[in-house]
Amino acid sequence: MKAQATQALAAMGMSVSDAVRLFLHRVVVDQAFPLELKVPNEETRMAMEESRAMMAARSARFASADALFDDLEKNSHK
Repeated sequence: MKAQATQALAAMGMSVSDAVRLFLHRVVVDQAFPLELKVPNEETRMAMEESRAMMAARSARFASADALFDDLEKNSHK
């Protein structure tokens, strides 16, 4: 069971330790059993990979916060 859970969590980009930590945090915050997590779709997986690569390279997609907000504003009307 642990190996299967480890594999499923890895597909979500999480370790078993990450999942336990998240689970316990949500129980404390919500005072309830957390919602079900599912394997992310392709678009979400690509965004997660891009984010990890940017963090590892210590790079950003935008040169400034203003550039980020300008892009968000421009794309919010699509």
